[in-house]
Amino acid sequence: MNLDIDWTSCQGHGLCAELLPEHITLDEWGYPLLDGTPVPARTVKRARRAAADCPVLALRLAPAQAG
Repeated sequence: MNLDIDWTSCQGHGLCAELLPEHITLDEWGYPLLDGTPVPARTVKRARRAAADCPVLALRLAPAQAG
């Protein structure tokens, strides 16, 4: 699974970085920076929660692209 951000929706609330700090940090303006690594199976449940708890639903968890 991979994380993705809908930049047109993101408002920089930062909740995603609080819920998933091992994959998301914040830039100097408070917007998320993804580490670009696949989300391991042990973290998928928390990643789903972070996506569901985003106030504007800008964070998404999607299947990894093959190849």
